[in-house]
Order: sequence, then C-alpha cells, then structure tokens
Amino acid sequence: MTITARTGAELTAREVYEIWRIRDVVFAVEQQCDEPDVDGVDMREDCTHLWIADESGVIQSYLRTYVADGDRKIGRVATLKEARGRGLSGQLLRDVIARWGVQELKLGAQAYLENWYGSFGFVTTGPHYIEAGIDHVPMTRKPSA
Repeated sequence: MTITARTGAELTAREVYEIWRIRDVVFAVEQQCDEPDVDGVDMREDCTHLWIADESGVIQSYLRTYVADGDRKIGRVATLKEARGRGLSGQLLRDVIARWGVQELKLGAQAYLENWYGSFGFVTTGPHYIEAGIDHVPMTRKPSA
C-alpha cells in the first residue's frame, strides 16, 4: 500500500468522503469524542492530508498535518480497527518526519499512545489535558539534523 498526500484544495469529493468516514468511525463512533470533527482546518492551504488506502480506495490509516502559530502540527491520526497492528500509522508518521522533520513537529497525543509517539522521537512537553473527552498529552519532536 502506498501513501497518498494531498492538500485540502487537491482533494476530490471521494477523498473528502473517505477522510471524513474514517475519522467518523474512529473518533465519533469508536472513541465517542464529544467535539465536532469538522474544525475549519481541512481545507486550509497549509493542511496536508496523508493516508494509506486499500485497493478499493477505502482509507485504512490517515493523518493530517498543518501549520498553526508557526508550528507544524500533526493530528487526527486514525486507523480502522481491522487494519491496526500492521504499522500503517507508523508509516504515515515516518513520512511526515521525512517531509517536515527538519522543523519542530508538535502533536497532542492520546495519553495511551505517549510511548508509541516517543518511539518516533517525540517527547512530552507539558501536563496531560482533556480534549474531546479523551486524556491527551502535548508532545514535540525536535528538528532532524
């Protein structure tokens, strides 16, 4: 499976549908997040969506990255339950690091994934906080040399 990367302006209607579908299944249904998913970021010029889809075009793993307050942020990391354990999110994260790792990368990790993000060089930079009803922790990855 290959990684697809598109800015918001480049997305087709089918891709938008697939992105919102995986985020709905993972965040709204499975994790019962209590905040809206559509937040005004997806179509911004500085937002890039990355995903891995199966042969029929169904997104199996997804994330987005964008710039906010001068910082490159990573968010909305989601993998379908049936596709977990295959390293797909790790592939996406490595791709982001390859593309933008020369700058500092920031994310708000779900707390149970703190060690997983740590394996990619992210370190905890503050106290835990609740976002969308879920325990999170701020993490940063220093620029690659």
